[in-house]
Amino acid sequence: MRLRPTLARYICRQFLICWIGFFIGLIILIGLFDTIEILRRTSRFNNVTFTDVLALVLFKLPHLAQRAIPFTVLFGGMMAYWRLNRHHELVVARSSGISAWEFLTPVIIIAIFIGIIKITIYSPFASAMMFRFEQLQSQIFNKRSHASISEKGLWIRQQITEGNYILHAPKISPPSMSLQNVIIFKFQGTERFSSRIDADTAELGLKNWHLKNVRITAPEKPLRTLKTLSVPTNLTQENIQDSFGKPETMSFWALPKFINILEKAGFPGLRHRLYWHSQLADPALLCAMVLFAAAFTLRPTRRGGITLTIITGVISGVLIYFSTDVAYALGLSSRLPVFLAAWSPAIVGILLGSGLLFHLEDG
Repeated sequence: MRLRPTLARYICRQFLICWIGFFIGLIILIGLFDTIEILRRTSRFNNVTFTDVLALVLFKLPHLAQRAIPFTVLFGGMMAYWRLNRHHELVVARSSGISAWEFLTPVIIIAIFIGIIKITIYSPFASAMMFRFEQLQSQIFNKRSHASISEKGLWIRQQITEGNYILHAPKISPPSMSLQNVIIFKFQGTERFSSRIDADTAELGLKNWHLKNVRITAPEKPLRTLKTLSVPTNLTQENIQDSFGKPETMSFWALPKFINILEKAGFPGLRHRLYWHSQLADPALLCAMVLFAAAFTLRPTRRGGITLTIITGVISGVLIYFSTDVAYALGLSSRLPVFLAAWSPAIVGILLGSGLLFHLEDG
């Protein structure tokens, strides 16, 4: 017997009510805890107002909320199916020949739809807010970005005792941080141009850029050529790469282009590629959460054992969710291929949840 449209709409409505309730409640809870944490971090800065704190919380909240979506789908699914089970609505429907999979199909479709909306619409909004959070945080904590990368190569702004300089290189070799066709514009203070340095190569050493085959031009001075030259810096390779846009601050649609720019310039795009694939896997992860919610709440349970069943289901779903963090860390360390690191938790979760449901149907 196929699930009637009226019953399908009813199950969908029950799930959406529970999911929205959990989503709003969890956002409020996350916002309160994040406010406390940001107040603690900014307490030693006298120039930080409560308006700044509120702005930081509001800018960061959409990113935190999207990380909580798998939890809310799990809890919403468990609550919806538990309520239907509690009022014996599922018992009556199943006695008429409707299987657990037919109960599950409408909610899985909604979970996939939520995942697609999250990737295509909500994630770009959250990343834009996260970008503004990073900018405001940099202003408050005085952590300015030193480097940026574009289709034209690497750009670095550095402040030294003699003034400032801007370094540009179209090509980079990250293992040794070797730059080719380097141009450095030096300034006295912040605006007054003092000289231009061209070099065939530059390698990042300890507190210095080591330049080779150097040509120096300055206003009203003859051209100077040097075999080598050292330019002071306090940057490391890690500082430079951390200055690039974090994947969390980039739209899902912008990430592929940025990954291409990174790799063309010679930098590894592993972190950004892994983040992009993990976003693609979100609909599958939400499906796994729905399967776990159904597997532990659709089964007939005695009154005394329902609490234990729900707790077991929650723990199982949470373990699947946190396994994504473990796989992500293994992917970042190159111990797992990007595809496996991003997709394996969702795939394993779907297989385990499906196995539990098959056992439920056979049992």
